[in-house]
Amino acid sequence: MKTKPIASCLVAVLAIGGCHSAAGIGDTPLAAAPAKSEEDFKPWTCPANPGTAPAGALTATLVAGSEATDTLPRLYEGPVWIDGALYFSDFVLQDGFTSRIRKFTPPDRFETLVADSGSNGLAVDARGQLLAATHDRKQLSTFDRYSGARAAIIGSFEDQPFNSPNDLVIGRDGTIYFTDPDFQRAAAPGGQQRTRVYRFAHGKVSVVDDSIDNPNGVALSPSGDMLYVAGGGENGVLRAYLLVDGVPGARIDLAHVAVPDGIAVDCLGNVYVTEHALRKVQVFSPQGEELASIGVDANITNAAFGGEDGRTLYLTGAGRLWSLSVPVAGLPY
Repeated sequence: MKTKPIASCLVAVLAIGGCHSAAGIGDTPLAAAPAKSEEDFKPWTCPANPGTAPAGALTATLVAGSEATDTLPRLYEGPVWIDGALYFSDFVLQDGFTSRIRKFTPPDRFETLVADSGSNGLAVDARGQLLAATHDRKQLSTFDRYSGARAAIIGSFEDQPFNSPNDLVIGRDGTIYFTDPDFQRAAAPGGQQRTRVYRFAHGKVSVVDDSIDNPNGVALSPSGDMLYVAGGGENGVLRAYLLVDGVPGARIDLAHVAVPDGIAVDCLGNVYVTEHALRKVQVFSPQGEELASIGVDANITNAAFGGEDGRTLYLTGAGRLWSLSVPVAGLPY
């Protein structure tokens, strides 16, 4: 799986005021969470018999109660399945790009965990805590899943702030790979001269790739030996990097995709790439063969597998959340 402890790189815990006090649009107040220890959390793993790949043209269904009820230009982003619930970012496409972290417990319960998270992409570490790409402070952050408390992981490269960290994934050894486009760069001062894919390991940031314009989605193969990145806008690409001891080496462009956004991976290694403006997901084999497409009824951002058996594909988009039952189990973000 993709999760290992990263305690050595967490610093400066910053409590988020009012993380339980401001219920979101259509949300119920978040109930006080029971006290739990790190040992209570068991990371999800792929089953021995994960199933078969989806095929053909499919359509996802709107999750009841998920549609935004206000008129703000909202994007739901960064879905991650943890302990029977889906967590996702809900941010507004206006000055400042205000964002919150919400929790969906099937079939119909929506709650707000952190009312002011500044987050986009989410992940989960081996302790069951949320990691986030946060554009409000141009950093990677962690949020306690029970209290909402925030801690900084890393916020700069070569003494300059990042642009707007967008998506992230964690390797088995604790290495974090993340993308830094400039979509929400205006949320805070400063930034980088280029948009890049980064690797964070042993307290140091290094560049994986600076040749993709506005890299967006990032994911790992089930075995952790391949890194996937999608980006490039209208003439976008799905790129794969062979990992040797966690370090990206040889790379290949698996497929060309239009306006790619987030990525999900199933337990067979198939790659699900969301095409934002085309309102669909393209499913590719590990070799880049087109297997299936999944349509939705609004602009789409990201994807993650969830449900008890890991065979429900959740999709986020423009103020909407969709789901689709699929014949294969997949990774939770």
